[in-house]
Amino acid sequence: MVTDAPPRKKDNRKAFFASDQLQSLLLPLDSKLPALARTIETAVKSEATADVRRACDEFLKAASDFYRVPACSVRVLAARPLRVREYSTTELFGDYGPDAKMIRVWMRTAVRKDVTSFGTFLSTLCHEFCHHLDFHQFGNSWHTRGFYHRVAVLYHHSKGTPVKKLVWIPMPRERWRIDWQRTRATSRD
Repeated sequence: MVTDAPPRKKDNRKAFFASDQLQSLLLPLDSKLPALARTIETAVKSEATADVRRACDEFLKAASDFYRVPACSVRVLAARPLRVREYSTTELFGDYGPDAKMIRVWMRTAVRKDVTSFGTFLSTLCHEFCHHLDFHQFGNSWHTRGFYHRVAVLYHHSKGTPVKKLVWIPMPRERWRIDWQRTRATSRD
């Protein structure tokens, strides 16, 4: 994972760096989100798209209620879009449309059309929901170190697993990337 470069506009830079610094996320004390995540897991394993959408909708409604933001809707789509360029190929796992307050998540891989793993699916749903939260808090949403930390906190809370400390490496243009080797080593300590 690589962060976005800071925006050029002064107002956007201020919000960008506020997002970068905010690495915590309040979590509900109850077990509602983990229970709803287990419902999503069961639905994903059943491969029933309508059940997955209903389970995601319940999860997002509960999360929106807890964070006191307007609810967003969700569309669960089949195979991920595949973008082929001259030197790369990428798959789109999910996206968030701030104007429509709509999350789209794909539940099948682009090439083989296999059902995605529950962990990948839940991570994508949490990632897109954090974009929804950021638009309400910062007026925009960027892939900052803080953003990725907040996604990880929500994901691990919902999955019932310990949060891993993300280790970052600087890149050109004020960007950062995760050092997966050091992140995995830190998580084992």
